[in-house]
Amino acid sequence: MEQKTVLELFDRYGDAVYRVALGFLRSQQEAEDAVQTVFLRLLERDIQAYPGKERALLTKMTVNHCKNVLSRAKRHDIVPLDETVLLAQPEDREVFRAVMELPERYRAVVCLHYFEGYSFQEIAQLLHISPSAVSMRLHRARSTLKQQVGRY
Repeated sequence: MEQKTVLELFDRYGDAVYRVALGFLRSQQEAEDAVQTVFLRLLERDIQAYPGKERALLTKMTVNHCKNVLSRAKRHDIVPLDETVLLAQPEDREVFRAVMELPERYRAVVCLHYFEGYSFQEIAQLLHISPSAVSMRLHRARSTLKQQVGRY
């Protein structure tokens, strides 16, 4: 892919890629590295993004990269760095921390649905699970969050 095209995609979708990576990796530094890796892969490889499907492609690449990073971390017992989340309201920090403490399978659907606005069908395609599995994971994540935070 041309550098100009990749830069345009970065300007348009860089923040979304970062949020997805942060949702998976729970570390600002790891998420920033993931963003760089995803966009570098676009430059290095001849990847074609269909018009209107760029965001889905970038999200899929980010999810796959984050899964690889997490599987490597499990093999090598890497402990993530503490992240500092700068959110406006203290309640937002509490909710964000609670979401980040969810198991990966629940955290992924919460981040993709609520933070990124993906539908159940789109999440199912990204994670290779059924839409009903997405719904169930989201339901279980909400139940867990209600117990942890109390008001959601």
